[in-house]
Amino acid sequence: MIPSASPPPFPLVELPDLFNIAQHPDSLPWKPFKDGVEIHRLYGDGITGPTAALLRFRKAAHIPAHVHEGYEHILVLAGSQWDHQGKIEAGTLRIHPPGTSHEVRSDAGCIVLAIYEKPVRFLD
Repeated sequence: MIPSASPPPFPLVELPDLFNIAQHPDSLPWKPFKDGVEIHRLYGDGITGPTAALLRFRKAAHIPAHVHEGYEHILVLAGSQWDHQGKIEAGTLRIHPPGTSHEVRSDAGCIVLAIYEKPVRFLD
């Protein structure tokens, strides 16, 4: 018999067909995040504690300079984005360690899965 576990602090999240999200992006309730960038939070509020979210960049959108207080994992699901480290394409995972900073741009648009250990601190 499996012992019953206490309820998790966040609800169970399941996203079927995630690697094909670009074929059905409007199936999610996106909210405005930054100019030209929308967000769909999976858990967390982006202000306290860990957070996971999908970010949808429109053409020529960018996220302003920010510092990572904890690890950030970015998985590009569709399109591409770039920063001073270079361009990353769909299927690429990039991990930014604590203390790193950057500004992110997407010329043609993209959708990424972003997982943050701690909230980011925007520099603007």
